[in-house]
Amino acid sequence: MQTTLLDDAREFRAPQTMTPVELGDSLARLVWESFSDFLAQEEEIESPLPGVDTLYDDEGGSRRTAEEALIFFLWAHTRGAQLAFMGRAPDERIRAGLDELHRAVFEDMVEHGTPSAQLPLFEQRVSARYAEYHQAAADSDERLGEAVSRHLVGQAKRAGLVDAIRERAIAVANPLRDFLEDVELVDA
Repeated sequence: MQTTLLDDAREFRAPQTMTPVELGDSLARLVWESFSDFLAQEEEIESPLPGVDTLYDDEGGSRRTAEEALIFFLWAHTRGAQLAFMGRAPDERIRAGLDELHRAVFEDMVEHGTPSAQLPLFEQRVSARYAEYHQAAADSDERLGEAVSRHLVGQAKRAGLVDAIRERAIAVANPLRDFLEDVELVDA
């Protein structure tokens, strides 16, 4: 009997409901995990994204690439949540959860050294990339990979990078969508 109780306690149980705040906080943690894995080059997928240090030798290029990677992971998690809740939850509730995601990430950035005066500019870049990535994804996964690649490494073509980005977007969005499809997004 004791073993069964311990096994049950260790078993992961997905939540049946989430509020927009809970959704935003959960997504923010996932974004930071994906971003940290990218920086540490610990991605466990078939075609991992190359690390920042392999993309650029100079600090300015590396910093820009890290920011672009963060924007990409924000977009991929946003996309996964949108796909999961589209048609199942009111748009304003989905938007509230995604606003919480962005609020949490931006607060974390400030807590870890980003000057708050730089946030409006970063938010503008996020908004511009989201528009571009949504349009590219609507066209094809290949176009999405090309758009993200262009922002990560500039105009230079890197062998396999477009495919790695496409695979990474799918590796983030699809499992997240599948997980969230069993969760009801409820008011606080």
